[in-house]
Amino acid sequence: MRAPIGDFDTAVPAPDCLDELIEPVADAVRHWTGAVPADRIVYVETDPRWADTAVFVEHYGRDLLERSANCVVVAGRRGGETTLAACLALSTTKVDVNGLVRRQLGARKASFASMDTATGATGMEYGGITPIGLPRDWPLLVDSAVVDLPYVLVGSGRRRGKLLVPGKAFAELPGAVVLEGLGV
Repeated sequence: MRAPIGDFDTAVPAPDCLDELIEPVADAVRHWTGAVPADRIVYVETDPRWADTAVFVEHYGRDLLERSANCVVVAGRRGGETTLAACLALSTTKVDVNGLVRRQLGARKASFASMDTATGATGMEYGGITPIGLPRDWPLLVDSAVVDLPYVLVGSGRRRGKLLVPGKAFAELPGAVVLEGLGV
């Protein structure tokens, strides 16, 4: 199959390659219930040596620069309690952690979670965290610009490989809240 965006040698519907996905992501695809059919989620093989954004888009397609999103784990703190959440915003923007995220989580302070916390809590590799397969009780804050795109490139849960996902599918994930201006 040809990938809907980018120039990849291998593109396969995610349900047809569950063995290429780490367990939390494979489980999420296996039990997919969104209005967007699971077979519209496409797995593409990528080389982790080309993970840097500039090199990645040069190798896999310049159109990906405006169609890629990053998923980051944040920690909101208030009164000794910590809430972990994920944020998904276009890779050309930065997540408004100290403003919109902090307020949305009702936290006094918010920051990016440490690498150990992010990987330990998600079961995913650092640099490959994806919103598909996150803990179901987490808030997932999604920038509205991501939802508006026909397809978005995101991590696959590991450094090798990416997922191409219809933007509107992110709004249907467990805990998803679509926010205007999450990415600034």
